[in-house]
Amino acid sequence: MGIHGNATAQIVLEGATGSLVGQPNKGLAAMFVMMNAARLGVGNQSLGLTEVAFQNALAYAKDRIQMRSLSGVKAKDKEADPIIVHPDVRKMLMTARAYAEGGRALAIYCTLLLDKEHHHPDDKVRRDAGEIVALLTPIVKAFLTDNGHIATNACLQVFGGHGFIKEWGMEQFARDNRINMIYEGTNTIQSLDLLGRKVLGNNGATLKKFGKLVGQLVEEEGVNEKMSEFITPIAVLGDQLTKFTTEIGFKGFQNPDEVGAAAVDYLRVAGHFVFGYMFALMARTALREIVAGNTDPFYEAKLQTARFYFAKLFPETATLMRTARAGAAPLMNTDAALA
Repeated sequence: MGIHGNATAQIVLEGATGSLVGQPNKGLAAMFVMMNAARLGVGNQSLGLTEVAFQNALAYAKDRIQMRSLSGVKAKDKEADPIIVHPDVRKMLMTARAYAEGGRALAIYCTLLLDKEHHHPDDKVRRDAGEIVALLTPIVKAFLTDNGHIATNACLQVFGGHGFIKEWGMEQFARDNRINMIYEGTNTIQSLDLLGRKVLGNNGATLKKFGKLVGQLVEEEGVNEKMSEFITPIAVLGDQLTKFTTEIGFKGFQNPDEVGAAAVDYLRVAGHFVFGYMFALMARTALREIVAGNTDPFYEAKLQTARFYFAKLFPETATLMRTARAGAAPLMNTDAALA
C-alpha cells in the first residue's frame, strides 16, 4: 500500500545539541498538547475521505445501469435500472453518508468545545469544555478513522470491478484512509487512552458529565412522540453504558488485561453513544424546521439519514458489548494456537 506522494523526512540527531523546551519533566504533557491536536486532525482527514468517497459513489450509482430492480422495472427507458435502486447499494451509500454526517457533527461540536475551553469568560465552563473534548479526542481519532475505513471500502464496492482501478480514484480513498487508523497512536492506543485514562482514570466522572448532556436531551424530548425513534436508543444505551463501564472497571482492577481486551469494543460503543446524541440533536432541529413549514429537502434527508443510522448502524453496540464481556481469557489463553 504505502504512502504515495507524501513528503516524509528522517531527522538525524546524532551529535546535535538539545535545548530544553518548557519545564523539566513536563515534556510528555507538552507533547500531548500537540498530539491531541494531531489526533483531531487525523479524524478530520478520514471525515473528508468518507465524504468524497460518498459523493463519488453516489454519482456513479445514479449513472451506472445493471440488472432490473427486484421490485419491478424502475427505468423503463433504459436497458437496465441504475444500481442505486438495489437495496444493498443503498445500504453502502447510506452507511457512508451516515458516518460522514455523524462525524461532521462531532467535529463541529469539538470545535465549539475548544473555543469555549480557550476563550469563554467563565472558568468552570472552560474547564468542563476542556475535560469533555479530552474525552472525545480518542473517539474522534479512532471512531472516525474506523468508520472511514468502513465507508471508503463500501463506496469502492459500489463501483464493482471499476472500484479497484486507479483511474477512478476510489482505491486511493480507501488506501489513504487506512493509514489514518495508524497515525498519531494506533486506534488500539486511542481505545486504551479512552477507557484507561479518560473513563476509568477518574472513575467515570468525565463520562458522567457527557452523560448528563445526553440525559438532558432525553428529558426534554422524552415525551415527544416524533422524537422517540431517536431518543429511545440513546436513553437505553446510556443506561447500558454505565453498567458496562462499571463491570469492565471491576474486572480491570483484578486483571489489567481485561481493560486491554475490552478497550477497542468499548470505544466503538462510546462512539455510537456520541454519534447517537449528535443524530438526535440534528433530528430535533430537522423536525422543528419541517413543522415550521420549511420545505427544504435538506431536513427530510437529515431525518432519513438519522433513521438509517439508528436502524442499521447503531445496533452494532449490542454485539460489541457482548464480545467485550467475553473478557481476556479467549485472547490470552491461546499459547497453543499462537505457538
